[in-house]
Amino acid sequence: MLRKKRKLLKSEKGFTLIELLAVIVILAIIAAIAIPAIAHIIKNSRVDAIKSDATQVLEAAKLYVADNGVPSDNDLSASDLAPYIDTDVKKLNDSGADAYHVAVTEDNNTVTYKFSGKGTDGNVTVTFTDATLNDINSASKGQISITGSTGD
Repeated sequence: MLRKKRKLLKSEKGFTLIELLAVIVILAIIAAIAIPAIAHIIKNSRVDAIKSDATQVLEAAKLYVADNGVPSDNDLSASDLAPYIDTDVKKLNDSGADAYHVAVTEDNNTVTYKFSGKGTDGNVTVTFTDATLNDINSASKGQISITGSTGD
């Protein structure tokens, strides 16, 4: 009879409570590492989306100047650039005190474009101050304040 019970116990398959707890602890450790990393990736992708919109505005300013020349006040507002921008540029503030604009200057047949304004995507806000295309492209990953350099 004792042999039969031992045989039954050996033939039962399953996990012990300790084994299940060990698996749960391991999964909790993996989650604790992965969740902040994923949040960081999401933040960086939002910053990149805003920078992409700013780049598109600078390219639109180049098209505007090609069609109309450098404006007399050396400034292009969001309304000036609206016909040259895709309608999906929604992350940049195009009205109010934080509305974006592009300063356009010409010196010795060289035209310089400097973008200023704010962009928001979710809980991420990126501020641009006299940023050229090079400044935007060379900004570090996740940088939320991009200021123009002295050179182009």
